[in-house]
Amino acid sequence: MLGKDCLNAPCDFGLHSVALFFRQMSTTMENGMGGSWNTSREKTYKKTTSSALKGSIQLGIGYTVGNLTSKPDRDVLMQDFYVVESVFLPSEGSNLTPAHHYPDFRFKTYAPLAFRYFRDLFGIKPDDYLYSLVNEPLIELSNPGASGSLFYLTSDDEFIIKTVQHKEAKFLQRLLPGYYMNLNQNPRTLLPKFYGLYCIQSGGINIRLVVMNNVLPRSVKMHYKYDLKGSTYKRRASRKEREKACPTYKDLDFQDMHEGLYFDAETYNNLMKTLQRDCRVLESFKIMDYSLLLGVHVLDHSQREGGEPGQAGGDGRRPVGQRVLYSTAMESIQGDGKAAEALTTDDTMGGIPAKTHKEEKLLIFLGIIDILQSYRFIKKLEHSWKALVYDGDSVSVHRPGFYANRFLKFMSTRVFRKTQRNTHPHLCTTEVDKIGQDPQTPLVEEVTIPY
Repeated sequence: MLGKDCLNAPCDFGLHSVALFFRQMSTTMENGMGGSWNTSREKTYKKTTSSALKGSIQLGIGYTVGNLTSKPDRDVLMQDFYVVESVFLPSEGSNLTPAHHYPDFRFKTYAPLAFRYFRDLFGIKPDDYLYSLVNEPLIELSNPGASGSLFYLTSDDEFIIKTVQHKEAKFLQRLLPGYYMNLNQNPRTLLPKFYGLYCIQSGGINIRLVVMNNVLPRSVKMHYKYDLKGSTYKRRASRKEREKACPTYKDLDFQDMHEGLYFDAETYNNLMKTLQRDCRVLESFKIMDYSLLLGVHVLDHSQREGGEPGQAGGDGRRPVGQRVLYSTAMESIQGDGKAAEALTTDDTMGGIPAKTHKEEKLLIFLGIIDILQSYRFIKKLEHSWKALVYDGDSVSVHRPGFYANRFLKFMSTRVFRKTQRNTHPHLCTTEVDKIGQDPQTPLVEEVTIPY
């Protein structure tokens, strides 16, 4: 494996050292990185085995990040968002790429300079990015959704790699200039942070991937996990999903299982302001059908189980918070520019302190996901026929403005609530804040995306 001193000292992955790096990586792969290639048992995606896909991802990212460090830093230009770089990695190897046990493939990198700039914006150093994605085997995660996407997690909990459809990748390319202009101005956001967009081509098949921030750390046990949209049509976890060790519940399940999550007034206001701003950004991009991924860690359960928040559900590799700036839930809603070190502690692991109506202490982890859905013809048609059969206001797919308003109303009244001090400290009373009741307040200018 790569030397662990890479985390403590700068690693110069310029062109002159790419070949040496790949020789080290090739040895690592021969010793087991990426898992065994057992076609009789292994999961496949587009006729590609999981081990071949993971190995190709790590080989491709290893090459492109190493090659990119030799290019000088400069301001990002508009044309940088539309650059596509490509490298061929034959199984027998080449002058700069190692031999490998997978089929020949071509690895494409979209907007490499632009993504480098934005990784730097969030404090991700090239050697840390490379170490996280390449040094250890990727961990495959289950996907409770209907998209059929594969999800991989880096062993240090920092990054998620997700396979996306061609239309989603194209939409992200069009979205990049305006979307990252917003992130540059508002890094404290619950919107997903995309750190790279790639494509693997092999045997006439294209597999597109995005690298993004990880919302739910493995190092904290999530006693409850939800995918919330603010709709009710088919918004209950299936029986198969409920049988899993860590199921992902939905909107109707949340209403059955909780009477709201209670925050102090300042935290509630910061959270709802962040959600409102983010929803207005998504509306300006004509995006809908997104979700709030919500993880709930019950501190009282953890104490009864004899563990600490940082030890409850992980592998012990990350006793402290994430290194990436603005990546934790607490950092994402802070509005006063507090230092990251002050926000992420061993007690909270970056989660947001909250309580149940019974005064149980909680840590909340959350982020907006699945934003690569544009309300265009297909989605308009889907909403139209569903509205003929079901209550049109209850279905998930809806025009962006209506979707954002319904989403905010559900979050501000059903999911998140504000605690008020009273003469009975053992009781929680709530106030539905003005935020969420008047989601029409313009917070961002509308951005037009070229089609």
